[in-house]
This record gives sequence, C-alpha cells and structure tokens, in this order.
Amino acid sequence: MPDLTWTISELAQEFAVTPRTLRFYEDHGIVSPMRQGRNRVYQARDRTRLKLALRGKRLGLQLSEIVSLIDMYDGPGDSTIQLRHYLGVLQKHRSVLEQQQRDIEDTLKEIRRQQKDCEALLATRTGNTVADQA
Repeated sequence: MPDLTWTISELAQEFAVTPRTLRFYEDHGIVSPMRQGRNRVYQARDRTRLKLALRGKRLGLQLSEIVSLIDMYDGPGDSTIQLRHYLGVLQKHRSVLEQQQRDIEDTLKEIRRQQKDCEALLATRTGNTVADQA
C-alpha cells in the first residue's frame, strides 16, 4: 500500500486551518513535511501530529504542553507513563479553568449587584425604574 501524502492546501482544508497555521506548527516542530521542490508534502505522521495539536489547542493547552505531549507519543515507551502524564496535564488544566469559572461567577455577581444599585439610585432620582425608561 503506498504512503498517503497531503499538500499544505489539502491538510489546511481538511482541518479548517490556514496554510499559515501549518507553517507555524512546522516552525515549532510539530509537523515536519518533506519537500518536493518548493512544495511541502505531509505524511501520515504529520497529519496525526497536527490532529493532536489542534485537539490540544481546543482544550486550551499551551503550545509547550502540546509539543511535550505529542513528542511523548513519538518516543518508545510504556503508554501507561504517557497516559499518566496526559492525565496530569488535563487535571492541572481543568483546575485552572474551574478557578477561572469561579472568578467569572464572582465578577458577574458583583456586576449584577452594582447594576441593581445603579438602578435603585436612578429610580430615586427620576421616579422611574430603568425598565420604565426602556
């Protein structure tokens, strides 16, 4: 069975990214296309690494975390170690996101409180509620 290859345009279209994004990932060692003249030719390994990088990006992982995780899968070794490392990264990231969520909820609560205060002040000054003015 012949090796499947893709051009930069084909991969960009498949993953709904720009060619510039693929070059960015190339600059950071995530993909390593071969060259045929001036053209980049991507192999199955590049496609898989790109898929993993985009998954990490969707999860909000930092580029260094993405590279580290992808590089782990290239090396020989026990997948148990890789899975434990990945689980640790996910737990850390989840913890950060949950704290951000709590911070956002606190901020929204404060905004709602201040909006009510402003509405009450306006009502005492104008005799109308904000809803009446709308």
